Amino acid sequence: MPTVTTDDTTLYYERSDHDGPTVAFIPDVGFGPWVWGWQAPSLSGRYETLIYAQRGTDGSDVAGPYTIDRLAADLEAVLADAGVRRVHLVGAGLGAMVALRYGHAYSRARSLSLFGAAADGDRIDAEALEALHPADQTRYRESLSLAFTDRFLVETGATDDIVEWRRAEDATGEALAGHREAALSFEARPLYEFSLPTLVCHGVDDPVVPQAAGEALAKDLPHGRFEPVEGKRCCYIEQSVAVTDALDGFIDAVDADAQ
Repeated sequence: MPTVTTDDTTLYYERSDHDGPTVAFIPDVGFGPWVWGWQAPSLSGRYETLIYAQRGTDGSDVAGPYTIDRLAADLEAVLADAGVRRVHLVGAGLGAMVALRYGHAYSRARSLSLFGAAADGDRIDAEALEALHPADQTRYRESLSLAFTDRFLVETGATDDIVEWRRAEDATGEALAGHREAALSFEARPLYEFSLPTLVCHGVDDPVVPQAAGEALAKDLPHGRFEPVEGKRCCYIEQSVAVTDALDGFIDAVDADAQ
């Protein structure tokens, strides 16, 4: 797996072998790369997909600072090392905030697709965020009730696998605390200045960020579009087929308009 060192911090990333446009995925608070195990493989037939482990997750170095600006700079370092000239960014939660900051500060982004996003950290329910990403790994199983509906967990039987992936890859200790604080302190730069086409999706029963926050974000973005998704915080996993189709259609349309 390739690595890049930035700000004395080594980050791991993985990219698929495809000649199509690049789609890079940025995870929510604390989550390791496992969280994109539904979308990335499904899109890799048409696109070059890139997944990376944010600092503090899945073997990437733990050293701070954990700020939105630093995490956006990490993403830039990964994309530069991978030789990506233009990229469609897909971000969830904290990853959506990083994508918004990246789109302001750097020039590689072609579009954004955001899940569970808000324009500022004040819209986050801090208690729900902490419950979803507990410091105690023995609480991972109970925390999944904030990420998924009971129906999804029962019908898929995925609980044990998800818990094991989280234990292996998710941030802990100072890294997890840093991720949380970065999300809670986020404030988007002026949205009226944002020119990138942006698809804003939101779980209708998201307990961490209300759907209204996603609707407001899409409305305030000059080229924003809002799509509700059935499910909770990880609606993009629970409704993976529909979400992947929506991403594919959105990205394809953006590329078509650019030609």
